[in-house]
This record gives sequence, structure tokens and C-alpha cells, in this order.
Amino acid sequence: MGPTIAGFFGHMDATDQADWPTEPPLGLPSEEEQPGLAFVPADPHDRLRTRLGSWVLVKAAPRTMMLTHRLAGRRRTRRIERHWARAVTRLLRLDVAVTGLDHVDPAGRYLVMPLHEGFVDVPVLLQLPLDLRFTVRDELFDLPDIGRYLAATGQFPVFERPSRADLRTFYADVGQALGMGESVVVFPQGSILGVEVAFQTGINRLAQWFDVPVLPVVITGTHRVWEHPYSPKVRLDQKVSLDVLAPIPASEVSAERMRRMERTMKTRAVANHDAPARRFDPDRDGWWDDYRYDIDPDYADLHARVARHRSTTTVR
Repeated sequence: MGPTIAGFFGHMDATDQADWPTEPPLGLPSEEEQPGLAFVPADPHDRLRTRLGSWVLVKAAPRTMMLTHRLAGRRRTRRIERHWARAVTRLLRLDVAVTGLDHVDPAGRYLVMPLHEGFVDVPVLLQLPLDLRFTVRDELFDLPDIGRYLAATGQFPVFERPSRADLRTFYADVGQALGMGESVVVFPQGSILGVEVAFQTGINRLAQWFDVPVLPVVITGTHRVWEHPYSPKVRLDQKVSLDVLAPIPASEVSAERMRRMERTMKTRAVANHDAPARRFDPDRDGWWDDYRYDIDPDYADLHARVARHRSTTTVR
């Protein structure tokens, strides 16, 4: 019996659970096994809109942007990405509440530090008035269409166990992007498991190395739309929140300062009841990433539950 997902998207009926695998996956599925690209609308009446939205999201847009990037260059590609984000928002009928844009200098460059809830985070983040590039888990580069787009448009693969050469390449590429006036999105949690997952510290080192401010962004509600490839359900008419906080100058980046910001971001996320935050449940979610992500110590009970799971689970 697979993990229960009652309450995962708020109200769910029994048929929703059939969309999830009955055993923990060993990795992302192959193209033939990829259920996440075969979208199933929660409401049968929305089937056409959902299929069109999925086609725009994972087929048409990546191919169009790859061609544009090849023929017209980086700047035009970034404009098309923003058009794509608006199209996805309309097709999915997202109600996006954006606050804090007064903290963003459109001519500035930042390390953007958002909470991470799901793949719809990307079109929501493209509401920011910045040219963005993203750090992406390396296995996503193996996905059809999306992977080719990520590589063609210069997104940055992040390896779980990078070699020295990987790190040199990563820092050189990030530095080049920042030097061209682009901002780089770094998801500090490294996964979409939930608000309780602890921040990693790589962004601290990047900010100090490149002398670039960190722009904290609190995203909530996107997990209700499409949260993971193993959940092919797409839900329309969801409320999503994009809350931009004041940037942290590179000179103020320290372990203590970033820890305070992590707590502030998570407090704001949990307090948002209109667009609820994604919450982590190890019984339901842990096997996605082999229980290897640390839980924020502020969530002591959950930290202990994950530790018990790890004691009975082989972590790769």
C-alpha cells in the first residue's frame, strides 16, 4: 500500500490516491514511464483546458524558447519566458497575489532565494521584473523537452555530490550570468517536500563570493496546482502567493542572519491561509528523496519522525 495523501491538496477524494505510485520510486521515471507529462484534470469538464495548459507548459514553450534562444539570443528568450509564464497563469486560472515588488530593482541583480513547493513555482517567479536563470537538480536535465530546454537556455545543473570540476563550472557559469545583469534563482531547500525542510547554505557562499544581494521570496499555494511528476493531477483556480521581502546585502550575509531570514520566511508562509504552504509528511513524502533532506530543527517533533524513518530506510 502506497503512502496516504489525504489532505495533500486540501480536499481530495478516494480516486486521487490511485494517481500515486504504490511503491517508492528509485528515481525519476523514463519518458515512457513519465506520468507527470500525462496530465489528468481534477474536474473532467476542464480536460481540454488542462491538456492545453500541459502542452504549453512542457511541450510548446520549451521548444519555442530553444529555437528563439538559438536564433535571437538571450534577451528575447527571457521576454518569451515571461509571456509563457503569463500564458500558463491564465490557462491554469491561477489567482496570483504578488506583494513586495517595491523591494525589487529591475535594473539590479540578485540571488533570488524562494521557498520551493512545486514546478509551478517557475512561472510564478517569472512574474518578477528580472531576467532570471535557475539552478536545477541535475536529473531534471534528463527529462524529455524540459531537459533539452534547460540545457539550451543555460540553466544551471546542481549535483548532489559535485566534483571539483562541477563546482568550478557552476561558479564560472553563475558568475557569467550575474556579470550580464541576470539574477540567479537558488532554491535553498533543494526539494519540494515542504516548508519544514531546512535551508542549505550554498546560497550564503555564492552571495559572499560574488558580492550580490539575496532576495528572499515566499511562495505558497503552488503545490495545489501540480506538485510533482508522480502526481499527474492538475488543479485549476488555485490561489497562489508571491511575497517578496527586503533584499539582504552581501555584506550582511552570515549564518545567523540567514537563519533569521529562514524563520521569517517560514513564519509568513505558514501564516498564509488563503494560499496555504506545502507541509511535509514523512509517511507520505519522504521516499521521494530517500529521506535525505534535513528537517528544520524548529520543527522538533517532525525532525524526530524523520529520524525514525531514516533508521528503517536505506538512504542512498
